Amino acid sequence: MKPSPGRSITGLLLEFSSAGEKRPARCEELLPLVYDELRRMARALMRGERKNHTLQPTALVHEAYLKLVDQSRVEWRDRAHFLGIAVPAMRRILVDHARRHASAKRGGGWQRITLDERIPGESTGEPDYDLLALDRALESLADEDARAGRVAELRLIGGLTVRETAEVIGVSPRTVDNDWTVARLWLARALHAEGEA
Repeated sequence: MKPSPGRSITGLLLEFSSAGEKRPARCEELLPLVYDELRRMARALMRGERKNHTLQPTALVHEAYLKLVDQSRVEWRDRAHFLGIAVPAMRRILVDHARRHASAKRGGGWQRITLDERIPGESTGEPDYDLLALDRALESLADEDARAGRVAELRLIGGLTVRETAEVIGVSPRTVDNDWTVARLWLARALHAEGEA
């Protein structure tokens, strides 16, 4: 279904929040508007995956979308709010998938993640890390510094730019840059320490 001309993600999300019984119809209008955003995030997340990975970006987008629109308690505010909730939803899906795969096959279920400005999985010469180890490190970072943890999640997991991350969190791009620097150093130390354990 094609979105109506001139429809904005924010406008449709606001209508979606108050749609009540008409929510399924609004879902059909919303998907084309947010699909490209979700697909971009999924491609960034899946870029470092092996070619025969059992979860494809399209499947990740559809699973995340279904989880997002099924949240009846969420009062969607705007595009940034949607992305701010979409990133952790995708993270949970990938981590759950990796855990299932790891339990089914010893040593499996990992995803390479790089801690630089590029898209996760892009070759940089920096060491790559297991998705489950990264998830644990992100949880620890969030316990230490919630905003830096959120910045790291949005940048690494969501593939958001500094400007998009600033919009989602509601801070300046300079603050995001500072938090991102701290987060990368913190995560690199934590992942290195876990690798030696």
